[in-house]
Amino acid sequence: MLYIFIQVFDTQVRKKPVATHDELPELKDVPREADPTIQNVWKPQYAEFYYGCSDPSDSYISLSNIEQNGYIMIDASGGLNQQRTGITDSVVVARILNATLVVPVLDHKSFWHDPSNFSDIFDVEKFISTLVPDVPILKKLPRNIEKSSSPYPMRIPRKATPIYYENRVLPKLLSRQVLRLTKFDYRLSNRLEQDLQKLRCRVNYKALHFTQPIIKMGQILVERMRRLGGRYIALHLRYEPDMLAFSGCYYGGGDKERKELGAIRRRWKTLHTKNPDKERRNGKCPLTPTEVGLMLRALGFGEDCHLYVASGDVYGGEATLAPLKALFPNYYTKETLATKDELAPFQGYSSRMAAIDYTVCDESDAFVANNNGNMARILAGHRRYNGHKRTIRPNPKKLSPLFLTREALGWEQFALKVRHHQKGFMGDPNEVRPGRGEFHENPAACICEKPNSPLHKPAFEKLTLKKQDKPESKEDIDAEDDLDSDSEDVGIDTEDDLVRTEFVGQEVLDAGTEEARLEDSEVEEIPTLSD
Repeated sequence: MLYIFIQVFDTQVRKKPVATHDELPELKDVPREADPTIQNVWKPQYAEFYYGCSDPSDSYISLSNIEQNGYIMIDASGGLNQQRTGITDSVVVARILNATLVVPVLDHKSFWHDPSNFSDIFDVEKFISTLVPDVPILKKLPRNIEKSSSPYPMRIPRKATPIYYENRVLPKLLSRQVLRLTKFDYRLSNRLEQDLQKLRCRVNYKALHFTQPIIKMGQILVERMRRLGGRYIALHLRYEPDMLAFSGCYYGGGDKERKELGAIRRRWKTLHTKNPDKERRNGKCPLTPTEVGLMLRALGFGEDCHLYVASGDVYGGEATLAPLKALFPNYYTKETLATKDELAPFQGYSSRMAAIDYTVCDESDAFVANNNGNMARILAGHRRYNGHKRTIRPNPKKLSPLFLTREALGWEQFALKVRHHQKGFMGDPNEVRPGRGEFHENPAACICEKPNSPLHKPAFEKLTLKKQDKPESKEDIDAEDDLDSDSEDVGIDTEDDLVRTEFVGQEVLDAGTEEARLEDSEVEEIPTLSD
């Protein structure tokens, strides 16, 4: 019986590519094999000396000693991963307000149109039980409260500080007893004291588990990828027409592309006209599938690598994917790895399908994304927490001009420059300073270093001749600036996201804190559809 299954499985996943490596002129100088001189391709150096640590400090006050001030209800907006950030932060906000949290309600009206409830995607019992020491969580409001108090709606400004919640939200909670925080995504500051950051990690990495059907389906796909090739790369490829239209970039498709993507942009009257060349220079354009393939080859991944691709409908279809598939002919998706019957329970539910992709991507030996969207950020943080598994984040500001001059450079020079520009964007330990970038992407407060680490401060000072006392090189500063500039992009998941920053500035100014003003300035531009 097993033999028969394997035969059917092999027949299903093996498809003839649109074009081979030799048939595509843009790949004529690209080697098929990996460069054997490149080291640490699959695993970051020193990764084994770091581990996730999210236990609270000794000064953390237990829930039994905290008087509760009321109830908060959360409307988590956007797609799966944007909702995940909202759910994570809602627990921290409940802790700040000493409030009881009602299990968050997921957005059903956004771009994604997914009717799934919290319990359809996440294990609600584990969510509640894991966080018992931190925050009281109920599946719904108590009946007596529901009858006596109507939830008071509030829209919180982006990246509001704990001071804002204490000064502006808590009084409303005390007077109204029940608050409903609407459009709740990225509504809490990136900068919090350490115990609150560690609570974020406990929610995200320990309490938020997918339901068993999703986990089981994801593990089936992981096992099939392992059986096919052992190690594998997972690529989160955002190249749908809507996402490209939102970006305002040009991808080389001529008048046809300009006409088609321009028509999509006109559906949203609040979208401003953008200069495609300026967007590309500023690193705001996602990499094309071809560019992702070339980057991976330059970084040391040969054509024998197995590639799992999590994507929606790719603009341009098979013609767009042809170079990537020629570079990596062992190309798979959940649709090619699983049967229609296996995926049937999840069809029509974009968040459940995204959760399956999340599982396969998280288990991969190397993960790469073509843009810095919500899923890429959440996974980057998750993989750092779980041992710094290789996580490749493109540096588009430096790579974009490089792709334009690739043929003139020749392959060897091009590959050398790619590796140079990708330093600091490969998921290595300590490549991002604590506090830089989005916390969900760089959960530095929740990552500990083993005492025997070669990078442990006393030993590291000797090894580097006290390098930290030397001025930073311009390249180091540029790399971190590139990282921060991209981390400011929050992403668009709903039509409302395109207009909702109109009121945010005044709300944050009303909060009366310099930190709130600084935080809000980081999200004034929302350039891409990013979940």
